[in-house]
Amino acid sequence: MQNLTSIVPNNTTAGGGCPPVGIQLEGRILPPVLAIDVLLGLLGNFVALWIFCLRLKSWNPINQFLFNLVIADFLVLISLPLRIDALLRGHWVFGDGMCRINLFLMFSNRSASIALMTVVALYRYFRVVHPQHRFNRMTKRQARYVSVFVWLLVIAPRIPMLAYSHIKHIGTTTQCFFFTSYKEASQAIRVLLNVHRILTVFEFIIPLVVLLFCSVRVFRVLRKWQTGNPKKFRKEMWVCAAIVGVFVLCFLPTTITSIGLWVIASFRPSDCASFYTFTQLTIVSLGLNFLNSALDPIIYFFTSSMFRKVFCSVLPAALRCGEAAVEEGETAASSSGIKSTTHLELRSMMDNRGRDALEQAQML
Repeated sequence: MQNLTSIVPNNTTAGGGCPPVGIQLEGRILPPVLAIDVLLGLLGNFVALWIFCLRLKSWNPINQFLFNLVIADFLVLISLPLRIDALLRGHWVFGDGMCRINLFLMFSNRSASIALMTVVALYRYFRVVHPQHRFNRMTKRQARYVSVFVWLLVIAPRIPMLAYSHIKHIGTTTQCFFFTSYKEASQAIRVLLNVHRILTVFEFIIPLVVLLFCSVRVFRVLRKWQTGNPKKFRKEMWVCAAIVGVFVLCFLPTTITSIGLWVIASFRPSDCASFYTFTQLTIVSLGLNFLNSALDPIIYFFTSSMFRKVFCSVLPAALRCGEAAVEEGETAASSSGIKSTTHLELRSMMDNRGRDALEQAQML
């Protein structure tokens, strides 16, 4: 995450001796944007947490992965109010320990969200495209092991951040930044910064390739075996679109600005105009980066049929999304044993792979 740490305080020197950028624009733009992210995120994720903990009866692997995504969102949502307060005050008042934890949580949320979204996409890919693969026989315990492994993979590279103070005393004020300038940063901080930038770029590019590959393969299989049921086909396509759409919208801007600042600092340290441009773009991208916590409930809704069914069942009748009525109609139709001759003929023509792919897609 290219976050608040890239905005330099007023009396420090930016890349290669450029005059200071300042944090005035950051203080005006980010507080309302981050406040909206927090309010929408807490609302959506509290509903999701209530459904997962109190209403959901079946904890299959995909629901476990989505529950971990809820936890990742809460970690950043509880840390953002401190950052909003610091922006409104113009300085940090919560001490060195909270500064380290705050930055750690903000950095880790991006990595955890990306990793868990990728796991969800891979799980759907195997269920639909390779329904006979042993990956689909994953037990609840194995899903928990996968979740723990993902968290360890995400947290391990960020732990060194907790070992260093990121408090900067600027005149009579105190700021909480990962670094303040290219010249002023210590060698250890520069190493952490380079590691951070490498992770920011590659943890976006590699999962994006995986997400696109999985989405295309799922699309082709479901289009081939939709057997005259375009509604279910469109529903499955919405799942793929929701995951890829949230991923690109929230994480692409911060990746581009990270690459831009990295290139400028490394190869064009005296190009102050470019440095300022990417700094301002970084400010704008921050709001989108944390917007993923508010948009993730959309992924829960489209990805988990059980989550969707519970959510629809608790809505007032006037707002009911129709999921329960549709499923009840399908259940009644299937239990009646009445099938048209055309449908039976089409089913008999499907091979095992196509039939399993459809069944697996509908179970998710």
